[in-house]
Amino acid sequence: MDWILAFKALLLGIVEGLTEFLPVSSTGHLIVVGSLLNFTGAQAKAFDVVIQFGAILAVCWEFRRKIGELASGIVSRPNARRFILNIVVACIPAVVFGLIFDKQIKALLFTPVSVALALVIGGIVILWAEWRQSHGNKMPRVRTLDELTVTDALKVGLAQCLALIPGTSRSGSTIIGGMLFGLERRIATEFSFFLAMPLLFGATVYELYKMRTLLEAIDIGVFILGLVAAFASAFICVRWLLRYITTHDFKVFAWYRIGFGLLILITAYTGVIKWTA
Repeated sequence: MDWILAFKALLLGIVEGLTEFLPVSSTGHLIVVGSLLNFTGAQAKAFDVVIQFGAILAVCWEFRRKIGELASGIVSRPNARRFILNIVVACIPAVVFGLIFDKQIKALLFTPVSVALALVIGGIVILWAEWRQSHGNKMPRVRTLDELTVTDALKVGLAQCLALIPGTSRSGSTIIGGMLFGLERRIATEFSFFLAMPLLFGATVYELYKMRTLLEAIDIGVFILGLVAAFASAFICVRWLLRYITTHDFKVFAWYRIGFGLLILITAYTGVIKWTA
């Protein structure tokens, strides 16, 4: 195995795992870090899809008990059926818009500079959402997953469509969107995790099918290394985030987004770093 390539795979796997479920955009970070490492092109895109699957497995493992309860309660528990329906409803908008605009978005917006702009704008939106929740007179309306309605799920699903723009963040759009629609911060975060499982799994299978000609036996070692790194770092990150949000808000991620985005824009404008698509 090429050790330089292995290092890149390990680093990108860690980046994917740490950023997939935080409101900072994993796709945006992979584009930026991949550009810095000169790890771009069709093969790199296939690698990104594979390591995303590692992050999905991590969140599935973390919530395995809840998943088991939902599966066993489909027949006997109305709450379980309603929650599964909410997940399906919330996934539909992203699937529809993704199938329609996927090619155009990848052709126009998968660049470090466009990612930087989305990071900055998203950071400002998070600060506004946090200010609104902390200064508003209304308490969060939805404080448990069982209180979530189909209408709430549809609203969160529509907000998730913004994540098709790289740098926006799927978790950020669903969590912050959920908070703006009346979900308590932890509930919005947990629903975002459950929404990620079928959506990212489906997207991974679909993308791998389209890229099947790029998957070669010689790359298996590198792909597995990246997948394992993504699984481990995502598992640690999910557990940490669930503890973190019990006593903290998302402002730190907003300022990180703004700072990181501005750094990319400044280096691109001054020519310090020659960013590649």
